[in-house]
Amino acid sequence: MAAKTRAYVRRIRSVSTIMKSTRAMELVAASRIRKAQERSLAATPYARELSRAVSALATFSNVDHPLATERENPRRAAVLVISSDRGLAGAYSSNVIREGERLAERLREEGKDVVPYLTGRKAIAFYRFRKRTVEQEWSGFSDNPRYENAKEVGDTLIDAFLAGSDEGGVDEIHVVYTQFVSMMTQRPQVLRLLPLEVVEGEESPETEDVLPLYEFEPTASEVLDVLLPRYVENRIFHCMLQSAASELASRQRAMKSATDNAKELIQTLTRQANQARQSEITQEISEIVGGANALADATAGSE
Repeated sequence: MAAKTRAYVRRIRSVSTIMKSTRAMELVAASRIRKAQERSLAATPYARELSRAVSALATFSNVDHPLATERENPRRAAVLVISSDRGLAGAYSSNVIREGERLAERLREEGKDVVPYLTGRKAIAFYRFRKRTVEQEWSGFSDNPRYENAKEVGDTLIDAFLAGSDEGGVDEIHVVYTQFVSMMTQRPQVLRLLPLEVVEGEESPETEDVLPLYEFEPTASEVLDVLLPRYVENRIFHCMLQSAASELASRQRAMKSATDNAKELIQTLTRQANQARQSEITQEISEIVGGANALADATAGSE
């Protein structure tokens, strides 16, 4: 019985150590979520004004730009999947990878070849394990993306789109990321990035129907050459910021659940250890009483 009690004590110590780790990870994720949200909010005004400028340019000019032109009979579609570099975030990475798989299936049903582009070690490991061909991959910045990372990804995708399927490029570009709705809700989303679909930011009812007037110098075509790549990079950066906040929220929630489960397990193991110790003490008392009775009976018989 003593060995059983010691086994319970060892398990309690082990679970306590794990609980301290999960609690620390929960607190770290909770503190970083706020910073991620602040970064996303800080980037919103620039993204909104850039979207309005591109909308005005598309509205008041008749320029046909390669990034905004639909291809006839598109044959190849790029899919950028934004996942996590680390685990312990619940179903965050599996949900976005599953959404990417559904998108790829729909594109194949339309007769298009899917060209994967991946960010995050989880998506990379998923494709490598299944021995799938990947066009390009990036990792190391999933929970703290910078604009330079988005620019590198955006430049690669724009070059592939401008090359076209005839030159080994692509005719469409889709982004699969996770939208941060709240601390409890994060939704995998699909965004068609190219050919360009201008997505207006949320505006107030008083200003959403008013576009500013622009004068384009030197020409609308040259302005588009500068604005559209910047717009694409900004959209990718926005998706990365949303995914980073979603990853941290998922990790905080997962670690909180693990901490709560560890507390419950410690309570259960403590009760079982107390029961084992009580049974051990009862057995020892019974053995002592039984031995005393046997000794008393033997002494009485000898007399």
